[in-house]
Amino acid sequence: MKKARESRNGVVMKFITDVLKGVIIGVANAIPGVSGGTMMVSMGVFDDIIYCITHLFKQVKQSIMTLLPYFIGMALGVVGLAYAIQWLYANYPFQTNMLFIGLIFGGLPMIWKEVKAEKTGVPQFILFLLFFAAIIAMQYFGNDGTSAELTISFLALLKMFFIGIVASATMVIPGVSGSMMLQILGYYYPIMDAITTFVSGVKNGDWAAVLHVSVSLVPFGIGVVLGIFVIAKIIEILLQKWKSHTYSAILGLVVSSPVVILMGTAFGSIGLVTILTGAVTLFAGVFIASLLGK
Repeated sequence: MKKARESRNGVVMKFITDVLKGVIIGVANAIPGVSGGTMMVSMGVFDDIIYCITHLFKQVKQSIMTLLPYFIGMALGVVGLAYAIQWLYANYPFQTNMLFIGLIFGGLPMIWKEVKAEKTGVPQFILFLLFFAAIIAMQYFGNDGTSAELTISFLALLKMFFIGIVASATMVIPGVSGSMMLQILGYYYPIMDAITTFVSGVKNGDWAAVLHVSVSLVPFGIGVVLGIFVIAKIIEILLQKWKSHTYSAILGLVVSSPVVILMGTAFGSIGLVTILTGAVTLFAGVFIASLLGK
């Protein structure tokens, strides 16, 4: 009886922990420059999520039970905590950036462990440098995020479908920010506005507004789902056949993430108090990532 109760408590605690990990992944996906894939790697759940996505139809029950808490957390992170993160970025941008950099640093030992376990050489080092440089270049040469306009037509909805595929692929790949790609393409703010309009419409019973934004969000959502399955399968194949090369590339992507975040940080008005509180949030991020990674 006691063992059964302890077992149930363990399952409940794991479910709650996985939801919290999903929240961090979801919030990361909602912020330009921060990668949800990086957060997956940092907390040690990347391989499990990729495996369950690619084996969803072969191991339905096991995959759904594994993915469910992560997806619940992601939904909470994107829809709910995105408001809080937007407020934090508006009022405490440096400290918030330091928190995410800490989350990334906290997960680096787990990635390095995977790299060290494989035989590495010059090709792996070159891959590390190439993928590191690619993300820096993407941030440096990206546009200013000039917003596109969401319209309702066949071509516009088809474009939203392909935008969803691109966004989902970059959300899964560690080090590549899906939100940053949406910003470069000019769709970040329109899609975020559409999501907030949808949530507000549901909350206030404004079903006309919900229906209007759903026309654009549905093809985008379909593209996101399809893109996740496709890129997850590609990553699984790469990990099976070229594990050392793949993890070297992932390490390059992840290590570049703090640089990308700092490139988007305004340092002009940062004072001593801001630096000290930023250091606190940095170490808090490292601690959270290390704790959740266990």
